[in-house]
Amino acid sequence: MSRRSLIGIVGLAVLLAAALFLSSGRLDWVMAWVYVGIRVAIGVASMLLIASKHPGLLEERFHPGEGAKAWDRPLASITTLLLLVTLIVAGLDKRLGWSPELAMAIQLAALVVWLLGDAFSKWAAVSNRFYSRVVRIQRDRGHTVVTDGPYRYMRHPGYAGALVAALATPIVLGSLWALVAAGTLSLLLVIRTALEDKTLREELPDYTEYTQRTRYRLVPGVW
Repeated sequence: MSRRSLIGIVGLAVLLAAALFLSSGRLDWVMAWVYVGIRVAIGVASMLLIASKHPGLLEERFHPGEGAKAWDRPLASITTLLLLVTLIVAGLDKRLGWSPELAMAIQLAALVVWLLGDAFSKWAAVSNRFYSRVVRIQRDRGHTVVTDGPYRYMRHPGYAGALVAALATPIVLGSLWALVAAGTLSLLLVIRTALEDKTLREELPDYTEYTQRTRYRLVPGVW
């Protein structure tokens, strides 16, 4: 991995931890430590795999080329902001006791769901050599349709996994109020999925044929 990748991982860990522990006003929050630790561990593992399998992809993810859609950067920024809001609300909930206390069994079950969602999203990133942070047709990198890995089952598995993880996060952290921000984040992911799918249909060769074989965007059998 590049130095920029490592700085990005460390920066993410610090940002997540700050959102949780500053808002809660405590450091003895076990599920918050588990959430941050597992998220960073999965992030490191996926970046190592990406670096070994698709050497040019990390540079694309940290420094995308030209052609990003004008509507995408605001959506991506708002989505990141809503993740932080979700964590901050969960921290305030922990501090002020807004939500009823959830049983540890429920939080652990949600942790498993979150872990599966996040891992599924990272599987998509490792499988797709064009998995950029922004929506753009990567003509400079020879952009083609990817049908490997989870792309055999749905057209946007990265968003699908992120949506599952987003909705599970508040329960992992024991906060029902944080579901408001997480639900809004999930809605934006659905909107971003629809816009990206439309862009790929219009601009990426062979994508329309791929949609005829792989019919569903996020949820097999539904949409």
